[in-house]
Amino acid sequence: MWIRKTRGWEMKESLATPESVFRNRRRFLAGAAGAMFAPALLACEKKAAAEGDATPDPSAGLYPVKRNPKYTLDRDLTAEADATTYNNYYEFGTSKDIYDAAQALPIRPWTITIDGLVAKPQTIDIDALLKAMPLEERLYRHRCVEAWSMAVPWSGFPLSALVKMAEPQSGAKFLRFETFMNADVAPGQSDPLYPWPYIEGLTLAEATNDLAFVATGIYGKAMPKQNGAPFRLALPWKYGFKSAKAIQRITFTDEQPVGLWQALQSSEYGFYANVNPAFAHPRWSQESERVLGSGERVPTKIFNGYGEFVASLYPDLNDRNYFY
Repeated sequence: MWIRKTRGWEMKESLATPESVFRNRRRFLAGAAGAMFAPALLACEKKAAAEGDATPDPSAGLYPVKRNPKYTLDRDLTAEADATTYNNYYEFGTSKDIYDAAQALPIRPWTITIDGLVAKPQTIDIDALLKAMPLEERLYRHRCVEAWSMAVPWSGFPLSALVKMAEPQSGAKFLRFETFMNADVAPGQSDPLYPWPYIEGLTLAEATNDLAFVATGIYGKAMPKQNGAPFRLALPWKYGFKSAKAIQRITFTDEQPVGLWQALQSSEYGFYANVNPAFAHPRWSQESERVLGSGERVPTKIFNGYGEFVASLYPDLNDRNYFY
């Protein structure tokens, strides 16, 4: 992912870090005692983040859900504590270590507006939507454009189910996804360099493909805020920046949407952004990837190994426009 240059898991309750220590960890770490106990304190923070914040999630009772056996992995699942504490979420900052900051995002009430070229424009409450949809678990690989990867058990429902509910009109060719906008809790959204809110898009054919998934949970639990709660995309054949988090509006349109990263640097981040090791990012190779939590590097596969599902969507596998 393009990075601008700067300007200028289950533990016993008895083992939990006391709130006063947790809230003052930076001051604690600054002292000599912090230097001695920092590793243990940070480990406790990661476990706390993996379990989510203390506010009850109304959807928590829906999980775990039944796994769909169609979607399997060729590698071990990434440890929950790794997948939930190593996150790109530029709304909260450019560091990967933003899981704590992301807890400030209020995820109730939360609605998703569906509009544009549809027969049934509507605004839906997230909890009503979750109860109406066929929730399942899928094991997916996730490949970041920055050449790191993870393997995750997402819970949610096929994006095609939402498309069907909306009843797109004949002129609809694309879906435009718009995420939350709340600079009061997401300080990154105050940075004028970025064209907030976060926008991403898919063709209608991509959105109705079997692989396209709306993720609302992870590791048999409701989705943590840092991973995109309460409603995000999981598009495993594409680079991770296409899987927008915390979505609040889906617009069906006849015009190809321009994503945030595409708007910032169109020569590096395109509309399709399908994984292909043969096409390097202008500033680094895409031939291999670092597997999060393992320390190993593995060869990257075209479409991240999901070609059997999606290759037919793209007429020319030698066209770079489909792979950046």
